[in-house]
Amino acid sequence: MAPPPAARAEQPMLFARQYSLFYGKQQALKDVTFDVAPHTVTAIIGPSGCGKSTLLRSFNRMNDLIRDIRTTGEIGVAGLAVLHPSVDVVELRRRVGMVFQRPNPFPKSVFDNVAFGLRLLGLRRRAELEARVEASLTAASLWPEVRDRLHDSALGLSGGQQQRLCIARCLAVEPEVLLMDEPASALDPTATARIEELVLQLKSHYTIVIVTHNMQQAARISDRTAFMLSGTLVEYDATPQLFTSPRQKLTEDYITGRFG
Repeated sequence: MAPPPAARAEQPMLFARQYSLFYGKQQALKDVTFDVAPHTVTAIIGPSGCGKSTLLRSFNRMNDLIRDIRTTGEIGVAGLAVLHPSVDVVELRRRVGMVFQRPNPFPKSVFDNVAFGLRLLGLRRRAELEARVEASLTAASLWPEVRDRLHDSALGLSGGQQQRLCIARCLAVEPEVLLMDEPASALDPTATARIEELVLQLKSHYTIVIVTHNMQQAARISDRTAFMLSGTLVEYDATPQLFTSPRQKLTEDYITGRFG
């Protein structure tokens, strides 16, 4: 089997080229084209059902888990055309971590949650596991809160702590990209602020794409914002430009609350 197409020169970290996705006969994404630069935060906004999460999950092929999916066009990560038949989906999902709307820690200890992916990758040496777990929890701004609770159940943590633990679990396997699907929507304002601070800290090491219904959140933490409607990418621009001087009337109507 031929290898995946090689990277283009100066390939962005993420890209879509006339990418469409169908659930059976229903078209969920329509000819989406955009690039995401490395070490940036990109927000995807739009009303419920507009295709935000479907687009996000395309980058690590989480949509493969749904029956009757069909795609056209191209979508990629760091020059890799992820839909190519030779792509190792397990390796792709290591490179492209996913944080979901609700925290989903495993019913294991804090330590074992973070070490889970490392053990799947074959890491067994206790000293190395401990170092990687501590580094990941530190990167997720959680280490000081759990350093004395590593062997306690992760289910005993607060909601905000659980979400940061899930981020640490992603970071442990050294991804290049973090996809976040409304990661703060189930959290209180204080926990939400911690997640937003963390996103801003992490972008120096990772490329981050966040789906959010919270336009204020998008304005606070993202470098660029994509507005989607009915599966179409209506507008994609620098966040200050999109929120203060949108080029499309549909975008202006949405961010001013005329619909959505």
